Amino acid sequence: MWKKAFSKAPNYRGKRRGRNRGPQLRTLEELKEFIDYEHIKHCLLKPYFEVDKYPLVEARELLPSFEVDLYEFKNLPGFTMVAFERQLNSFQEIFQYDTLHAPSEWEDMLKRVNCTVESNMIATNTRTFQSRLPKRYRQDFLKKFDCKDICTMQHYPAMLPFLLELERAHILAHDSSGRFTLQGIYASLPSNLDSELKQFGLKIGKFKPGNSIMYECNRLFVYQFLMELHGFPIVSERRTSSAMFALRLLRQHERFIVRVLGQSDRTITTLMSPPEGTHRKRLKHPQVEKIALVQVHENQKELIELLKDQGYFVDAKKRVVILRVTYQQHDYSPRNVREDRALSVRTQEIIHPLTGEVKEGLNIIQNVRNMILRLNDIVRGEYRIPVNYKRSEILTGTDSHEDRLKVLYVWLSKHMHRIVDYSDDYYSQIVRVLDEYLLSPDNYAAFDELHDLHQEVWARYGQIQQARKVRILEDLRERKYRGEPISYHRMLELMTQILNELKYEIVNYFDNLVVKVLIIGNEVVADSYLRRKYVNVDEKRLSPYGRDIKRMYQLLVMLLDEFRSIRKSRVLSGASPNQP
Repeated sequence: MWKKAFSKAPNYRGKRRGRNRGPQLRTLEELKEFIDYEHIKHCLLKPYFEVDKYPLVEARELLPSFEVDLYEFKNLPGFTMVAFERQLNSFQEIFQYDTLHAPSEWEDMLKRVNCTVESNMIATNTRTFQSRLPKRYRQDFLKKFDCKDICTMQHYPAMLPFLLELERAHILAHDSSGRFTLQGIYASLPSNLDSELKQFGLKIGKFKPGNSIMYECNRLFVYQFLMELHGFPIVSERRTSSAMFALRLLRQHERFIVRVLGQSDRTITTLMSPPEGTHRKRLKHPQVEKIALVQVHENQKELIELLKDQGYFVDAKKRVVILRVTYQQHDYSPRNVREDRALSVRTQEIIHPLTGEVKEGLNIIQNVRNMILRLNDIVRGEYRIPVNYKRSEILTGTDSHEDRLKVLYVWLSKHMHRIVDYSDDYYSQIVRVLDEYLLSPDNYAAFDELHDLHQEVWARYGQIQQARKVRILEDLRERKYRGEPISYHRMLELMTQILNELKYEIVNYFDNLVVKVLIIGNEVVADSYLRRKYVNVDEKRLSPYGRDIKRMYQLLVMLLDEFRSIRKSRVLSGASPNQP
């Protein structure tokens, strides 16, 4: 099956083929289409059909925030690749690599001299590549590529099995004629993580110069946020250096692709400069895209029938598809209740394994119904997907109440941002499932023995409930409610009502949410129109409507004072800021 992959794709080794030179790739977009096909074919489909019990990527693994990898599958491929839409200048480059010279670079000269020059060049490339290849693969490499030009893109598919055995990155770039060729191997991508981390932390206000306590408290948050902006959790050096290198290239206004496949995540991650013609200076981070083999959930019956009829399944029996996800980056804002949300899903595309045709507008990984079904599986003890609990324990099932509570905590933590944004209908379904489990009299005895764990789950649940209210306050600040514009009167009415409810709920105290309540409330209190039109006006000159607005404004000020007092007492008592 994998050998036939993309055989019917119109541009796959077809249209842009030169005489005896393979595909003629000149732009970054043309190259990306070509390597998408090759990398999917050789790095995802081939292992899927040849490796026993290939570990498919769970849909949740492609949802931010990204989880730390559970296992490293050493029998699966992994690589790093960098592509430049220009020629390389080895002395001027900001990274180290072994240079390969494509004979096409010297095409004009070779026409005028003896062909031994070309032979020597090819032999030198072969020796350079062989010196970096593990010994057990050298004989096979020589059998296949002795006296052949390994730089041409015609041979790139056949070279991939050997490129996948190199520990470091390979480089694609233009030759002198403007065509992409293999220009370097064994590249070390510089990672200036320390300076990037500190600069970013200072920029978003999480660090202050010379303040080590603030640095130690917030370093992990800043690190996670920075890495997630580039599509990764805090993981291997390969992915960290790739992310930092891509950011550096973007700042230098390069046209580039940085691509990584990890043996643990089984996902092809692409960091890329924006398309030609866009205003690149506005982009602060490279574009992020991921490709993986994913199983469609069995409950999406209509989608399964559609994909089956149109031949989109790689394996129809297991409902496996090639899924490509692109992401949207978000600037950090202390005003945002979803403060640690660095990334969200922009598009999902399923790629046809034969034609390469792309089907858009489908919801494979964010299906709310699937999430509620999985929540039901957790509380019923039927969840069988490996889960990493606090990076210290891998859970493979939910047979006991202890395992269910731990998995429930992880599930609530991962999907907190999405649950905060759910409609009331979907949220009420989640509340019903959680309440039936956490408040069931049949479970009281078990929960008493697991008191700390039970309270940990309740705290996360309480945080989500409070965050939903603060999320509504964020919209009310802009005088919007459920997507509709509202008046100042309605804004103040709803805001005071929510704050009054929230005041009694913060027995489970979360300092970051209280701070956001105060920020939002202070911005409303400081509204110049509100103060000029109603607050700083003598009541005798106000209409009944105006007096009502002024009364609610004063109530809002009182409620904010209460929240300040609560926060002050918590800080003085030394209570943990995110615990009940």
